[in-house]
Amino acid sequence: MKAIITSLLSIACLTGLAFGDHHGNKTKDIVDTAASVDDFSTLVAAVKAAGLVETLKGDGPFTVFAPTNEAFADLPEGTVESLLKPENKEKLASILKYHVVPGKVMAKDVTAGEVATANGKKATIAVTDGKVMIDGATVTKTDIACANGVIHIIDAVIMPKE
Repeated sequence: MKAIITSLLSIACLTGLAFGDHHGNKTKDIVDTAASVDDFSTLVAAVKAAGLVETLKGDGPFTVFAPTNEAFADLPEGTVESLLKPENKEKLASILKYHVVPGKVMAKDVTAGEVATANGKKATIAVTDGKVMIDGATVTKTDIACANGVIHIIDAVIMPKE
């Protein structure tokens, strides 16, 4: 556990903690915070298409492992476009909920092992070569505080196990 906390704090120090100020954005909710960052435009579009805006604007608290636009672009060609179609709303919602952990988990509180996600499946937190990962996606920025939780940025879209 100490190694994970140390690794997360190292990542936080090396990459910066937040957008604009270094204390997070405690007045905006998770959706509004993500919408204010260009690199989350695909994530925000997906949250809208999945019908999860109101949920993620709710009281929470939520911990969101947020993939960047580049992470979505790394999916096989046509995947994002397919998932954004109305007929795939439930599948998209399931994938996005897999990126959400109920509760506010700051970097200093992360522990290795399985974590229950909002879609009911478990994701695995691990440390590999000094990098904190969730189901193989590397955490690149931590502790972006929001009014209803926290965002940690990851470099890949994680998929729930079938």
